[in-house]
Amino acid sequence: MPQIAQIAATYASQIFWLLIVFGLIYFGIGKAMLPKIESTVDARDKKIADDLATAQRARAEADATEEAYRAAMDAARASALKATQEAKAQAARDSEAKVKARDAELAAQNEAATARIATSRADALASIEDVAAEAVQDIVSRISGVTVDRGEAQGAVRSALAQG
Repeated sequence: MPQIAQIAATYASQIFWLLIVFGLIYFGIGKAMLPKIESTVDARDKKIADDLATAQRARAEADATEEAYRAAMDAARASALKATQEAKAQAARDSEAKVKARDAELAAQNEAATARIATSRADALASIEDVAAEAVQDIVSRISGVTVDRGEAQGAVRSALAQG
């Protein structure tokens, strides 16, 4: 058969051209394109590594900033608490001073009122003695018809009030 006789020549020529094409592909892709691809992959890997390092530094800076922020907030809270406590203490001292001043004022008013009451009482007792002495003189003169001296009547009233 003629086809079988041609197989060796046809396959030999096809194998030849197959080796040439594979050789061109190997040298074209392997030697020309592959270094470009490798350099692109290396550049990409380097870029990713640099981006990760930059992100790590940014994260560390953010953590440090956050820590500083928290410390500042804690200090501000402590300062505000201290100021509030000082204001409360000052208000308590002020109100205590006002209360003491008002107590002293009221005590002085109380003493003045007590003195006025004592004076009024003494005046009332003195006038009661005078009225009582007059009443005694009048009663004794009406009942017995005897006239009693004013000094004697006042002495009798004083002794009666002192006993009572």
